Amino acid sequence: MRKVILNLAVSLDGFIEGPNGEFDWCYADQDYGMEDFMKRIDTIFFGRKSYEVMLKFEALPYPDKMKYIFSNSFKTEAPLLKVLSGNVVEEVRILKQQPGKDIWLFGGAELITTFVNNDLIDELQLSVHPLLLGKGKLLFSGINNRIQLSLTGVKPYDSGLVQMFYELGKQSGH
Repeated sequence: MRKVILNLAVSLDGFIEGPNGEFDWCYADQDYGMEDFMKRIDTIFFGRKSYEVMLKFEALPYPDKMKYIFSNSFKTEAPLLKVLSGNVVEEVRILKQQPGKDIWLFGGAELITTFVNNDLIDELQLSVHPLLLGKGKLLFSGINNRIQLSLTGVKPYDSGLVQMFYELGKQSGH
């Protein structure tokens, strides 16, 4: 079965965006393992807002990957792109069963919350940036239950960025 991997940048104080939606604080001075990660996946899940942000930088982000945008309002037609609405939980469970490589959960925050609360994420790959944003959009908000994580790896970089790799356990109601 394919895995859904949440791979993203986060500030040390837990934010994925600054107070104005900015992510100019994300380190881009080296690869940080993205080339290897991109070989592992063939599909990317986006929330509508996250995809629209990507469109500001590239006319067709990740042109060699299948992209799913979760939205009830977004309309578009592009190669390797499908908009999903309705029962996203069931759609994701079906996609995880299909043949292929792993799936990158790109974001955004609301989609991440839905995925976490429905046990749809298998791994976390968090690139913790050595800065405090103070405010912005939190990585995890509205999580319904406690979830045990198992640390599977840590990779520090000379820039001060630290990547942490976790597998997710099942949710606990306490």
